[in-house]
This record gives sequence, C-alpha cells and structure tokens, in this order.
Amino acid sequence: MKVLLVNGSAHKNGCTARALREVAETLEKEGIETETLYIGNQDIRGCIACGSCGKTGKCVFNDIVNQAAEKFEQADGLVVGSPVYYAHANGGLLAFLDRLFYSTRFSKQMKVGAAVVSSRRAGSTTAFNDINMHFTICGMPVVSSTYWNEVHGFAAADVEKDLEGLQTMRNLGRNMAFLIRAIARQKAETGLPEVERGSFTSFPDGL
Repeated sequence: MKVLLVNGSAHKNGCTARALREVAETLEKEGIETETLYIGNQDIRGCIACGSCGKTGKCVFNDIVNQAAEKFEQADGLVVGSPVYYAHANGGLLAFLDRLFYSTRFSKQMKVGAAVVSSRRAGSTTAFNDINMHFTICGMPVVSSTYWNEVHGFAAADVEKDLEGLQTMRNLGRNMAFLIRAIARQKAETGLPEVERGSFTSFPDGL
C-alpha cells in the first residue's frame, strides 16, 4: 500500500513540507509506503482544453503532470499540500491538479485523498476546499482529522511551535492508513461499488 504526497510550495523545505513530513512519517509507522513529489519549482501551465488527453490518455504537455500521473495511478492515496500565498491554494498547484485529474483516464474510485494547507494566518480553509474539490468529483473518499488539515507559520521553524497543527497531521496519517486498509479489505471481499455512467446532462434541447 502506498501514498503519494505532492508538495506544491515554492519552498522545498518550508511550512508545507514540514506538515507533509509529519503525515508521511505517521503513514510509514502505520506500514504505508510513501513518496513525496516536489512540484513547487516547476513551470506548470494550465489546461488549454485541446482534448488531446481524450485520445492519448495523457496531457499534451509532457511535464511533471504526466510523471505524477504514473505515480498516482499506482498509489492507494494522495495527499496534496499547498501554501497560501494569496487567499487560496497556490496557482501553480491548482494548474497541476486540474491537468492531472482531467487528463488521466484510470479510475480514481476509492483512492483516498487529503488536502494539507499551510498559512501564516488565514486563507487556509479556501485552499482546503480548492484541493478537496478534485477528490470529490471522481469518487475519492476525503480523509479528515481532528481539525482542518492545516498548520500555521511563516517559516518551517514556526510550524514546530504549532503543536495542534502537527498533532492534526499525525491524526490525519493514522486516519488515512485506517481508511486505506479498510477499503482494501472490502475491495477484496466484494469489489468496488458499482458506478453508473449512462446519464450526461448537456441540455442539447436548449432547456
């Protein structure tokens, strides 16, 4: 069992990295393998709605998104970490997520997802919602903790003082490990839930 963690911060060893490390260490203690992918220093453009991925199964821009897609497909869970620079999740990270989720055709059903956010003061709940939207549109259960999955600080050293935030990260890791194992057991017994795909509301009649 494996979880992929994505660090969307421009600072490789900043507040977001510190929070993700706490989650990863807890997952490892719970017997879940982890890999952290740092994308914060990448030049990531947004989706251009070209439709190429519908034919090829991957994004037309062959960058970190396609590399991450291979790792995501093999993972049982995904943790996405974002700093708050200006009122919401990092723009580069959102471009990454939009393309990652839209361009891939493998099933994400019952892979578990979690958002982790760092902020100096505010904007974290908006960023939290930005990320969670990507999970809930494709059948991924969202993992919660004992508070919103966030830490506070201006630098990584500040996060060390946010004892509740770090506690929240550890509880998140334990909850994620539990949910991954529970889903794996149920999947082995009965398979995944049926997914209906017949209806597509596009209002072709103009109503």
